[in-house]
Amino acid sequence: MLKQIEGSQAVAEAVALCRPQVVCAYPITPQTHIVEGIGAMVKAGTLENCEFINVESEFAALSVAIGASAVGARAYTATASQGLLYMAEAVYNAAGLGLPIVMTIGNRAIGSPINIWNDHSDSMAMKDAGWIQLHAETNQEAADLHIQAFKLAESLSCPVMVCMDGFILTHAYEQVDIPTQEQVDSFLPPFEPVQQLDPANPYSIGAMVGPDAFAEVRYLAHHKQMEALERIPPIAEEFREIFGREAGGLVRSYRTEDAETIVVALGSVNGTIKEVVDAQRDAGVKIGSVSICSFRPFPLAALNEALKGAKRIVCLEKSLAPGLGGMLASNVRMALRSHPLPVYTVIAGLGGRVITRKSLSELFERAGRDSLEDVTFLDLNWEVVQDQIARARELRHSGPIAENLLKALNPGLVERVSPPQETNP
Repeated sequence: MLKQIEGSQAVAEAVALCRPQVVCAYPITPQTHIVEGIGAMVKAGTLENCEFINVESEFAALSVAIGASAVGARAYTATASQGLLYMAEAVYNAAGLGLPIVMTIGNRAIGSPINIWNDHSDSMAMKDAGWIQLHAETNQEAADLHIQAFKLAESLSCPVMVCMDGFILTHAYEQVDIPTQEQVDSFLPPFEPVQQLDPANPYSIGAMVGPDAFAEVRYLAHHKQMEALERIPPIAEEFREIFGREAGGLVRSYRTEDAETIVVALGSVNGTIKEVVDAQRDAGVKIGSVSICSFRPFPLAALNEALKGAKRIVCLEKSLAPGLGGMLASNVRMALRSHPLPVYTVIAGLGGRVITRKSLSELFERAGRDSLEDVTFLDLNWEVVQDQIARARELRHSGPIAENLLKALNPGLVERVSPPQETNP
């Protein structure tokens, strides 16, 4: 059924159609509307046989989901930003225990300074925790990926994060096709847990493991991720056959035939990238793009094939690894190790910074001339950056960085107070 609906509510309805048995909820922007929507359905009785549990923290939310999954319940939760970091220990535990929990990440920047807007800092911080990570480009795909995520998680007994850009998707109203219960039931079978705690047949999970077996346990977690590379494409194909539309998979190429420049990115920014690619194609520029849906496991072989024939790659990243540059670009270079190409890292959209078509058009033109640096910061205000660098060099008590930048950017709103003059002791 087509609905004009908020992205968060579309996800809530998709999750409800998957018949979760335990939903753990703790509010943190921008995922709160998702669990609120599910809670309203439980209270109204439209989502039956589901225990909705309000907990006291994000750590508790995932901990309760771990307990529910361990006893054989289909479990779901959602979080974002600092909430994901707060549950970090439980994130690793869920993967280590091999529990098929599905969790939405409403992608949001991580402080300090405090910032509630979108980038990918949060999920990137947990990229190596052992969870499958799927990134949605649109609200339709966000809803569809949750239905696929439950099937993928339960077929492998491995937790799955579905990442959707905070506010850009979670709070945007657009048309989404919400499937019927019959469609979802035909795609997603009842949950049959691989492991299940049972008082009648007691055993331990999560026991102490020493050096004699720990490496093997970790290898098997890696093996499970590699197995996911084989399972994701057929699950996406089965979804297409039942629901009549494409969603998920490993990577999706756009106008890459004969492309000399290919732009690689995660999430909703791919929509803007495609618009710029169309405009440049109309102008005769040989450019295309590749959207990565499965960031973990990383589709090395599929991406290698998708980038074949290009002369250069531009990785547009909404996160920053200080001291390195881009995490996506590092993975892309691994995919290209058999035929190395120039891979340019472009850091963009941090803390919700708008990524405009104009800026992307200029960026891609520079890329086509191979005039980009290895790491480029899109639309960075170099004047205030250099001012702060000089300030820190000149003054021992240079003050807090974030507040200094705000004062420099908004001199009419906040009076810039000079720090105390340095004096020799």
